Amino acid sequence: MPAAPRIALIHATPIAMEPIHACFVSAWPEAETVNILEDSLSPDRAKVPELTEALTNRIAALAAYAVQSGSDAVLFTCSAFGEAIEKAAAELPVPVLKPNEAMFEAAIAQGGRTAMLYTFPPARGGMEAEFHEEAARLQPSATIKSFLVDGAIEAVRSGDVETHNRLVANAASRLRGFDAIMLAHFSTARALESVRAVTQIPVFSSPDAAVAKLRKILA
Repeated sequence: MPAAPRIALIHATPIAMEPIHACFVSAWPEAETVNILEDSLSPDRAKVPELTEALTNRIAALAAYAVQSGSDAVLFTCSAFGEAIEKAAAELPVPVLKPNEAMFEAAIAQGGRTAMLYTFPPARGGMEAEFHEEAARLQPSATIKSFLVDGAIEAVRSGDVETHNRLVANAASRLRGFDAIMLAHFSTARALESVRAVTQIPVFSSPDAAVAKLRKILA
């Protein structure tokens, strides 16, 4: 493995890009990151209740291209394509990470009761299923309860990060009786410090956990 591995970051929306780049800059600046943006994926996913074969094939094609470009690992940054990413990973010779698997592991290790703040409704079902899969492996008694933060994703898409962070933090401030809070999407990680300022519950974000896991895998 080279001293500076190449990590392909596959994005389904531009709003996921800044948080993951900030994490690489702070936690693993030596890594070479390559961006692959296919921003029709997110709106196309929002049009259908479940992942389609066509969407699954598109995810596989993007992952295969990342490997062909010389990447040592692939990280998807959109949380609505978990099952498709798993299928792509099974066919490729390098690590391929779903966006949230590392965060799930960290939250489950924190305790049995996890709250998830999400802003993109199509992602909820798949993320909860992935959480339960991780829980079955790590701590079968672990539970998850999801809370939609209305208006947050629309705010960040329009460039209003302050409103996004305020809405997510307000939702977090009302949570009681949980061992961990997860910020569901890479885009939601912008609110990490705002959320930590209003709660004593440990808070986890996808980008931080994913970078830490990738660095461990490729060490």
